[in-house]
Order: sequence, then C-alpha cells, then structure tokens
Amino acid sequence: MIPWELLDSVPIPGSKSQLHLYRRGDEYSIRVDRSELMNSRVHGSEDALARLACATLANRPAARVLIGGLGMGYTVAAALEQLGSDAEVVVAELAPAVVAWNRGPLAALAGHPLNDRRVVVREVDVAQLLRAEKSSYDAILLDVDNGPEGLTRRGNRWLYGPTGLAAARAALRPEGVLAIWSAGPSRGFTERLAAAGFAPQEHRVRARGVDKGPWHTIWIAKR
Repeated sequence: MIPWELLDSVPIPGSKSQLHLYRRGDEYSIRVDRSELMNSRVHGSEDALARLACATLANRPAARVLIGGLGMGYTVAAALEQLGSDAEVVVAELAPAVVAWNRGPLAALAGHPLNDRRVVVREVDVAQLLRAEKSSYDAILLDVDNGPEGLTRRGNRWLYGPTGLAAARAALRPEGVLAIWSAGPSRGFTERLAAAGFAPQEHRVRARGVDKGPWHTIWIAKR
C-alpha cells in the first residue's frame, strides 16, 4: 500500500492542536493531530449539506449564502451547483493554510470552486461574521469542527450554544435556513435549535453518498 505523505502542518488558530495535510496517491486527508477530520474520498454528507440547504432557495433571486468551514471545497462546489448566476457565497475559514491548500494541492478535487466569481473568501472565524452581520443571509451552512461536539477548538462550542444560535438566527433574512453538519446525532441539539426559534429537521446521510460509509447528521433549521 502507498504510504501517506505529509504535505504540510500548521497550528490551528486559537488551539494547541496542529492541522496536517496528507496525500496518498490521489487521496488527501486533513487531520487534527492524529484524528482524521476529513478525507477526499468521503464527502457525500458535505455535498448533502449544501444540497439540502440550497434546495430551500430555488426560487429566491440573488441568494446570499454563508458557509462556515471550507474543508476540501466540496460543500462550496455543491452549493454553487444549486444556486443561480446572481448568487453570492461567502466562505468563512479560520485557518489561512486551508484556504491556501484549496487554491493549491486540493483545488482540483471539487473543481476549483474558489475560482467561481460568485465566491468570496473571508479568512475569519465564522462566529465573527455572525456577530457582526444582521439579516444578511438567506442560508447559513456550518461545517465547523466535528459538529456540536467540538474536536479542534473549545471556542467552536459557542456556535452551537444558545448565544451562537441566536446570532445565527439574527444573521438570517426572513424565512432563512440554518444548516449544520455533524459527525453524529444529538437529540439535545435538536431541542436547542427549537428553543432558539428554529423549526429543525434532522437528516441522516451517508458519508460516501447514497449507500456507503458511516452515517452523518445534518440539521435543516428554518427561521
């Protein structure tokens, strides 16, 4: 078997952990210390996150979408496929190295989505945008960390708590939708979404597409 090759390692902003980019043949892996965060062969649930969220915007002109967490670009690419030519997709990514990887060795994986003129990349914590921008987005997609159960940064838990959810709701336009990816289910989080003024629906999707890989969870929560 071809061994994994370490391409780059960078500190995670606001964390003591390291983010690593590995390659094995045409397969790529992003890891936090020794734990794999994402793999280029396992992106079915990231595609589903964008597909489920953007389906709610089918008839909305000039839709504006915020994506928190760039990953390997698959969520951005899937969102662009669903949205019209007049849409804007704002991508908030805390780690500058992840943006650089998506413009470099990872760019072709999802079809160079950052080159699309509809995409604006902001190298900031998505929490900063949620706090600052009111009634700005038709959809907010969060693929940050491991979902409500944080893995990389303690500060990410704010996003999934009452204050973070209130900020997300305030950043949405009327009838906007908050979509959240998670590695697993959380009944408590569904209840938290409802308490924050959302109408949440929980979807279980496969990591590798229709019928392969482990189950992941996506919440589609309408304002």
